[in-house]
Amino acid sequence: MLDKVYVVHFSPAGNTRKAALMLAGELAAQVEEYDLTLPSGEWRSFAPSDVVIAAGPVYGGRLPGVMAERLSRVQGNGTWFISLAVYGNRAYEDALIELDDRMEQQGFSRLASAALVAQHSIVTQLAAGRPDGQDRREIAEFAGEILHKLKTLAEGNRPEEKATPGNRPYKSLKPMQAVPQIAKDCIRCGLCAQKCPVEAIPAGDPTQTDPSKCILCMRCITICPEKARTLPAPVTEMLSQKLAPFLSVRRKNEWFL
Repeated sequence: MLDKVYVVHFSPAGNTRKAALMLAGELAAQVEEYDLTLPSGEWRSFAPSDVVIAAGPVYGGRLPGVMAERLSRVQGNGTWFISLAVYGNRAYEDALIELDDRMEQQGFSRLASAALVAQHSIVTQLAAGRPDGQDRREIAEFAGEILHKLKTLAEGNRPEEKATPGNRPYKSLKPMQAVPQIAKDCIRCGLCAQKCPVEAIPAGDPTQTDPSKCILCMRCITICPEKARTLPAPVTEMLSQKLAPFLSVRRKNEWFL
């Protein structure tokens, strides 16, 4: 086991963070987080001897654009990274290879990559409760393979690597044109405005959402203490119908070293 591992994550609904910390706990005795979900953050440089987990959710088969931009806050110096694309049981498509590319552009060196399944942030019946016990066992297996690879590299051997699947150029991203709606239960506490990753909710009037900024990350809906924010019914119905074929399927976690 490593002494320490760093986790760089963008996790508005918390599911990506959960999966990333599960892996981190299997790899190291100490874990330090760097949260890209926050609108502002300090620039961070990592040493060649560090190991960094970079984890992001999959939005329509791609890495969220805001996460891709905020990865410019971190700089590697030949630092090993493990990329995690966390998806809601449908498909991860080009998100994982896009995350690999972004990290390499920032000076990191790929150690391993994985697509992990977690509960869907919008259609929560999809992969409900995941990562679960079975996922934890698989993630522990993945961690063991990572540690073995690090040992092999330290001995001066370079094992044959399995390429990360995906396409370049990446698939086109078509964001949904919708924003959360506000119920009369809203008490204007302002927590949603304070925690919105893209500052789409004005602090002076948290009943509003700027559609030009909102990325439907579900953070405001997830954290609202009064459950006063929801997606419009037509949007949830459309997504539920679109994703219905995946409700009875248990997608596998996949990793590539």
